[in-house]
Amino acid sequence: MKLFAVIMAGGVGSRFWPRSKKKTPKQLLKIFGDQTMIQATVNRLTGLVDKENIYVITNELQRPEVVNQLPEVPLENIIEEPFGRNTAACIGLASVIIKAKEPDAITIVLPADHIIKDEEKFKHTLLNAARYANDSRGLVTIGITPTRPETGYGYIQINDKQVAENIFPVYTFAEKPNYATAVRFVESGDFLWNSGMFIWRTDVILDEIKNLMPDLYEGLVSIEKSLTSSNFKEELKSVYAQLKKISIDYGIMEKSSKVFLTKGSFNWSDVGSWEEVYQLSEKNENGNATVGKVYTNMVNDSYVYSPDKITAVIGVDNLIVIHHEDTVLICRRDKAQNVKEIVDYLKMNKMDEYL
Repeated sequence: MKLFAVIMAGGVGSRFWPRSKKKTPKQLLKIFGDQTMIQATVNRLTGLVDKENIYVITNELQRPEVVNQLPEVPLENIIEEPFGRNTAACIGLASVIIKAKEPDAITIVLPADHIIKDEEKFKHTLLNAARYANDSRGLVTIGITPTRPETGYGYIQINDKQVAENIFPVYTFAEKPNYATAVRFVESGDFLWNSGMFIWRTDVILDEIKNLMPDLYEGLVSIEKSLTSSNFKEELKSVYAQLKKISIDYGIMEKSSKVFLTKGSFNWSDVGSWEEVYQLSEKNENGNATVGKVYTNMVNDSYVYSPDKITAVIGVDNLIVIHHEDTVLICRRDKAQNVKEIVDYLKMNKMDEYL
């Protein structure tokens, strides 16, 4: 059983504005500790996946910094997509590239921007899932036991009868719910957070794409034929221009009969918003987490980030305040998911200097 890893690193992290921008999105930032998120993602695979078997899928704008941050990953393994086409195309592209190198590969697919503690438990979970995926030819995803009724995550409902060690059949996938539905999911005990991490045989996921997403598969066949040719980039661009934006969850996982889930017992967060950063940060006696040159007075339960300039906050509670370069974000913590609307506004008004 030969393990490969695909790290998806092409997102822009719009909920993380203003720190996360097109050239330096969330995965390329140091959010906690001395490593960027993508560096931490690669390093936690040490001892499980050889560096020459790690592939990173990114884009033209971000690739130079990805290369700079990951000198241990072979240059040819850092692949740029010509256009963003969501996770189904990204995973399909990586799969045909890996298949050419190792037809029987087991692939671990990971987003580049997660925080995971208990790394040994994480690696044990991956290895156990990889063995099951290899033997059963199933598609395995990792579910996280909810600690709160979170509306920012998707959910997966499972059958609680194990088919192997910590492996469960999946009933259904659920999109990000409203609060009342999230409460019901958590209270039921059979819904887990959808982590967006996957483990499968490369040939199996390509077969499922062939059966369930024939248009994508047709494009992947064209890409595969051009892998060693001089016009690979041109063919890739031509194919991608015709692909629809579809997630692997919607295109494959919600439709396939081969889907299983393994429970992740490790501490996990996708750091999907500034609220998540607040939750994960150390706080003072007033429930505040601050970074940089910050003054607070009569402030409670807030997150203030201002590494370069003095930011003073007085007499408010439950706020997110981000002072980054020449931009300032102020929002209520319970509205942190709405930060992405700022990015949409800036795009619509062609204010690219702030993106």
